[in-house]
Amino acid sequence: MFKTKLIEEFSKYKHISFDLWLTLIRTNPAFKPKRNRLFKDFFEIEKPMEEVAAIIRKFDILTNGINEKVTKNFDTYEIYCLILDALGVEFDSYSHQQLEEFYKLTEALMLEYKPLLLDDNLPSFLKQLHNAGKTMNILSNTAFIKGHSLRHVIRHYELDSYFNFQAYSDETGFSKPGLAMYEYAYQNIQKIVPVAKHEVIHVGDNIVSDYNGALAFGFEAHLLINKTTDESKL
Repeated sequence: MFKTKLIEEFSKYKHISFDLWLTLIRTNPAFKPKRNRLFKDFFEIEKPMEEVAAIIRKFDILTNGINEKVTKNFDTYEIYCLILDALGVEFDSYSHQQLEEFYKLTEALMLEYKPLLLDDNLPSFLKQLHNAGKTMNILSNTAFIKGHSLRHVIRHYELDSYFNFQAYSDETGFSKPGLAMYEYAYQNIQKIVPVAKHEVIHVGDNIVSDYNGALAFGFEAHLLINKTTDESKL
């Protein structure tokens, strides 16, 4: 995926912005089944595991779609409450502290079964861009997994030194393809290197959020086409 010809294409730009999921990383196949089991056990849900998994998947897709539509960001704990309600659980019987506890357990599980690099060539690809003097950032929508947790993943793969900043929707309050999310990125890029919008290229897999959104803002855009489609912001 990250071939030499992309180095040549990106060389025309001063700054490169990257999406995260299905652009740089993908979910570890072992993670989701274990996360679903953890959800069922922690909240003492009596319904079959298959139903729990289906409801989690439903609200993953739904909230991600809503975020893209209204360009805001669903809080992780709000998503928990929606899932619990759909499963017939009185979510108000759980305190905010318990929701935080579940998140910490989920984060630990995610770090045990870390997301995988989408392409083994990614570290060397980013190193080449970095050595060529390109500044870079990550611009990602989030849902179940918060930005501060994803930073651990980027650090684990020793990619953090290549990015001047990482921006996640749970931290900014905005989601791609919203112009506010791209404006947030642009303002932070300007603090690093003075650039016009057309001198920035955003790279991602989602035609709505990453391609159309970037172009609408005034950035250039590159759409990655990959074979993995069953992905989420978990």
